[in-house]
Amino acid sequence: MVSANILPVLLLLASNVFMTFAWYGHLKFTDRPLWIVILVSWFIAFFEYCLAVPANRIGSTVYSGAELKAMQEVITLIVFAVFAITYLGERFTINHVIGFSFIALGAFFVFKAPIS
Repeated sequence: MVSANILPVLLLLASNVFMTFAWYGHLKFTDRPLWIVILVSWFIAFFEYCLAVPANRIGSTVYSGAELKAMQEVITLIVFAVFAITYLGERFTINHVIGFSFIALGAFFVFKAPIS
């Protein structure tokens, strides 16, 4: 059995793969009617929720809400960076690294004990 410390991370990682495809996967299919991509995105997002909700429920036994949200944001950035490079064929520049690093730094401070 996976521990309550690790399981939320794994579930959030998987849920983010679904949500990234739901939000950005259609960018390769701009010739399709918008209503179709909205319905397909909702269908994909359903599976994201089936992973994200348990991740947060299980995670709340060991993490605060702020920690779960910070974890979610960092995971989202990692998943999106891989998606943008591999699926969308976008370049990952130093600007992205710097910007994402500042967001990760914010998450670091959420997990740190109060600064005194």
